[in-house]
Amino acid sequence: MKPSRLILTLSTAALAEGQTLSPRPTLRPSPYNPRVPFPNPAAAARTDKVCVVQAHGDGVTDDSFSILFAFHECNDGGHVLFPRGETYTIGSAMDWTFLRHIDIDIQGRIQFSNDTAYWQANSFRFGFQNVTSFFKLGGEDIWIYGGGTIDGNGQVWYDTYAANVYTQRPVLVGIDGLRDSVLSDLSLRFSPQYYHFVANASNVVFDNIDIAGASTSKNSAKNTDGWDTYRSQDVTIMNSVINNGDDCVSFKPNSTDMLVQSLCCTGSHGISVGSLGQYVGQFDIVESVMVSNISMHNASDGARIKVWPNAPSSLSDDLQGGGGSGRVRNITFEDMAIDNVDYAIEITQCYGQKNLTLCQQFPSPLTIEDVFFRRFTGKTSKKYQPLIAAFACSSAKVCGNIHATDIKVVSPNGKHQAYCLNQNAKNLDVECTSSYKGFN
Repeated sequence: MKPSRLILTLSTAALAEGQTLSPRPTLRPSPYNPRVPFPNPAAAARTDKVCVVQAHGDGVTDDSFSILFAFHECNDGGHVLFPRGETYTIGSAMDWTFLRHIDIDIQGRIQFSNDTAYWQANSFRFGFQNVTSFFKLGGEDIWIYGGGTIDGNGQVWYDTYAANVYTQRPVLVGIDGLRDSVLSDLSLRFSPQYYHFVANASNVVFDNIDIAGASTSKNSAKNTDGWDTYRSQDVTIMNSVINNGDDCVSFKPNSTDMLVQSLCCTGSHGISVGSLGQYVGQFDIVESVMVSNISMHNASDGARIKVWPNAPSSLSDDLQGGGGSGRVRNITFEDMAIDNVDYAIEITQCYGQKNLTLCQQFPSPLTIEDVFFRRFTGKTSKKYQPLIAAFACSSAKVCGNIHATDIKVVSPNGKHQAYCLNQNAKNLDVECTSSYKGFN
């Protein structure tokens, strides 16, 4: 039955007083254009049909049915509006992978319920690590924007996870099979886990995204990566601000032709290739990645490549791995400003393992080649001084053509040293040393 009280279907000209549609964002890439042209909504017909979703607004009643109805009603050419000043409660898992040729204008606030038992039983599983999601977004030619907020109600999850590390925490934006689409001009708050998990996607742009959401209790917000890409190609992430507690961006297995630029990251674990080589028998690929024009503040790492050793190991009770293979190739990190970051650059093939002897006995077979770090500036934290970086590979056989040029980063005591293992020191604009500090 059509929920007429909760959705109004009308034309653009018939919007209620005070309601307006947000202009579709203009994408301004800098300093690089992506490999493929940005999605073009003009290529598919758009109508003046508008579906205005009205919220119950009591913070309890589930608005999911009305939202899903609006998406079906205005799919294939329409415009769904979440008006400014409204708060929508989502208490049901929804599959949005049917969407195509649609604008979703989020001006209000969308918040997920705090029913952790329901979400653990009903959220969507992605089959990688422990990733689940509140909803699953897919389809083609989808533009989501409007200046509104998507809120994961994360505090209850931070506290629940602290009591039980096997809690299945949903990511805030779960993407599966999205093509030729744009997400822009949005604020994301208090994700239980990653803010974005981008799987099986192609030609997707994230622009002007504002991410934040620290814990207000003694239990920290863990694993709150800004973006994780997985089995995806031609993803662009740009012009965004991220304040989180884990990777700012992470390229998981089979991420290719990625462009990440013009980001401000605070409190993160850096921009990371990996972790890779986690699963026995799997061949992980990350290649053709450009990361440019990044400011990194109060973080554990600036640019990082992290690979599991070729033996089982445990990073935490709910995250173990090792024994996989693969390749990392044609990766560039450039123009990164470092401010109170533990390591400006880190390459490790001993991820998740504090026993360096084990890593030496079971070196990773995953190859790392054609990697370029250039034009880094700033000052690291005191944590590993005098070291500013670590370039550690299992062997010279699996690492090659790694370059660090114009690295103007110093530790607080003015040193410019880096731990170098199985590297060609002539290619590294640092003072190499065999002294190692820290396990990552």
